[in-house]
Amino acid sequence: MHPIITLLTSFGKDNLWCKKLGLLRIAAQVILCGFYFWRKKMIVVLKHGVSEEKKAQLIAWLEALGLRIHISDGEFQTVLGLIGDTTTVDIDLVESLEIVDSVKRVTEPFKCCNRKFHPDDMIVEIGDVKVGGGNFVMIAGPCSVESEEQIVTVAKAVKAAGAQLMRGGAFKPRTSPYDFAGLKATGLEFLKIARQETGLPIVTELMNIMDLPLFEDVDVIQVGARNMQNFDLLRELGHLDKPILLKRGLANTLKELLMSAEYIMASGNERVMLCERGIRTFSDYTRNTLDLAAVPMLHQLTHLPVIVDPSHATGIAKLVPPMALAATAGGADGLIIEVHNDPIHALCDGAQSLRPEEFAELAEKIRAVRGIVA
Repeated sequence: MHPIITLLTSFGKDNLWCKKLGLLRIAAQVILCGFYFWRKKMIVVLKHGVSEEKKAQLIAWLEALGLRIHISDGEFQTVLGLIGDTTTVDIDLVESLEIVDSVKRVTEPFKCCNRKFHPDDMIVEIGDVKVGGGNFVMIAGPCSVESEEQIVTVAKAVKAAGAQLMRGGAFKPRTSPYDFAGLKATGLEFLKIARQETGLPIVTELMNIMDLPLFEDVDVIQVGARNMQNFDLLRELGHLDKPILLKRGLANTLKELLMSAEYIMASGNERVMLCERGIRTFSDYTRNTLDLAAVPMLHQLTHLPVIVDPSHATGIAKLVPPMALAATAGGADGLIIEVHNDPIHALCDGAQSLRPEEFAELAEKIRAVRGIVA
């Protein structure tokens, strides 16, 4: 514990009254700890046009104070993120420097995915496909890979309709242990065949760290809602140089989603995309409730791209198009939509899957909405 906190909270500890009201001392300790850690993060915004020499001198001085510096170079300004005990920094002195525009405290617990540290939108590149920063992506395909013929047929159809990425589950988390749980390694091979046939990069879910070697040739690894707080898995994905699609848990807050992204990014992998896929509420007519307000809110909090999944959010195919259009109008950076060539006989989530012709019709409407809001 910090010596100042120890000194302040030890006052009166031998007093009988204080012993009886020990909860008050604990509460004071929590408040002081919170205040202390609030002072742990700070950003320094440099003026436009600062020379590299002067910037390097300031960074060297700050590092000499025991701080780690995260540099974010934007088009119009440079932001230095100060990590460590910033109580050693004389704020008035820093603010008085000719090259400094402003100094601000950062109160949020997340740093790597915080827009205050990264003012410019993150653009995640997946081959020739770009996501974020004004680049919109459509990801489409079946919930699960059922056969080579099925995934190739659907991949060709969604590409013709304008999809840039192909989704398909080889490993499927199922509520019931008796439901179809995917073709696993064989499913991944079928996805690669579909990629070879169409050129569409693969988006598929990883459930277990032990299966990670099988995903070496996968273009985007998806972390499902049930694994959003599997922190060991998130740390391991942080060691990869591969895009990650991180889905929000069905009962998790936006702060918890961002802290999960922080696990990945703090381990070294900054290529993270967030996915709003609906949360559990009192609604009894849809599978989940699509939290569309999360899209603009996340854009305020983070620089990471935000993808919306209207298929899992609603669970009903007829509701997918209006929710997809609403998400597009609300500023989403992309959509991930389930498409199946024979939904009635699908082995997984056929009720929420669009037919290829329905997806093609929806894609046209999405492009029209993008033409208005982009």
